Amino acid sequence: MDNSKYIIGIESSCDETAAAIVRNGRELVAASLATSIAVQREFGGVVPELASRAQLELILPVIEECLEKAQLQAEDIAAIAVTQGPGLIGSLLVGLTAAKALAFAWSKPLIGIHHLAGHVAANYLKYPDLEPPFLALIVSGGHSHLVLVHDYTDYELLAASRDDAVGEVYDKLARELGLAYPGGPVLDRLAAQGEARFNLPEASFTDSYDFSFSGLKTACLELYQKELRQKGSVQAVSDEFKADLAASFQSTVVSTLIERTAEVLEAYQLKKLVLAGGVAANQGLRKAAQERFSERYELYIPPLQFCTDNAAMIAAQAYYHYLEADFKELSLNAQNRLDLPRKKASSGCEA
Repeated sequence: MDNSKYIIGIESSCDETAAAIVRNGRELVAASLATSIAVQREFGGVVPELASRAQLELILPVIEECLEKAQLQAEDIAAIAVTQGPGLIGSLLVGLTAAKALAFAWSKPLIGIHHLAGHVAANYLKYPDLEPPFLALIVSGGHSHLVLVHDYTDYELLAASRDDAVGEVYDKLARELGLAYPGGPVLDRLAAQGEARFNLPEASFTDSYDFSFSGLKTACLELYQKELRQKGSVQAVSDEFKADLAASFQSTVVSTLIERTAEVLEAYQLKKLVLAGGVAANQGLRKAAQERFSERYELYIPPLQFCTDNAAMIAAQAYYHYLEADFKELSLNAQNRLDLPRKKASSGCEA
């Protein structure tokens, strides 16, 4: 008898509209995704109202397409999973409303998923043997976290950014340099063409493992503004200067992330490290992690397709909540800020 559990996940926390079906938390069966990034690019960032309006139009076609790809019916689905938070509240509500409607119409359990836990779970789709405990470095547009994953549904936040997250700084610097949105991939490619010749600040704290990137952001912007004043116009600032600034910036970001991660791995005597989140797609970070950790630790880096927001990661994480019968009422509401799932006493940190 086949005891496979197929869970459909829905993700709409930012500007993506996604649905995916995952078997037993590890095997992607089908996925469908639509994005409004082309519209957002005109504004240099995500405009929440535009994102949620697009998602209202896209959510049902995306879900229907996913089911068609999987060749599955409602009776084949074990549960409906959806991102509950954190994220843009209007966007979250679109996905949550659709998920609740499906759960009611199909008489299926509803599972609310923390967006960052989903990013971690993206690795389960690539590495079927990966099991907790492990340390997760989660870096994205809104978060820079070091999380001790005790169990599939038990996360302890050890460190976070006290100001800008890594992805935010990438986007802000790219916008200042006149580069396209999203800034992360563009700056990553530009950095590979430059020389890290600028000495930039790297923040650290004596009382915690927390990150801080606001000083780095300010230093980069000041260097660019100084060059702009000297050259007299945006057009006169050379591509070489921009590439060198990008290389210096990325070198500092990666150094900070890698060194802090190494400290935590040592302090907590962990042997496994997982990268997660949109910035895990950064080639500089992936290369540095391989060089620093691959020989001494078990290193897990998600495929590029699972780094950015996707519904497969939501369905993958939901499987472990399903096993614990961690189901939600139809009164479940979206939350733009949400604690990571924690079974023991909370450390008091919030995502």
